Amino acid sequence: MSIEQLVTDDVFGTVVELLAPLVGDLDVLGIQVTRDTAFHDDLELESIDLVTFAGILTEYYGPDVDLAGFLSQMDLDDVIVLRVGDIADFVVKRLAERG
Repeated sequence: MSIEQLVTDDVFGTVVELLAPLVGDLDVLGIQVTRDTAFHDDLELESIDLVTFAGILTEYYGPDVDLAGFLSQMDLDDVIVLRVGDIADFVVKRLAERG
């Protein structure tokens, strides 16, 4: 397994853990989050929840991981189909750019 894949897997795991305050205990809810899990359709999160999640990510990773800024550049239709893997990829990219 490559270093990039290890980092991506680690970030994905952290993103899933950070979702807990918004969706509750995923194990209790019987939800298995994968890269293809959709925020809107699968987790039933609204755009305001994504804004809250953006704050959680910034608090955890620092200001370079500006999910709110990333989301503001997207069309509403793109935000609605956003998946957990998309957010993990965004975080990995921002962390790589930070160095």
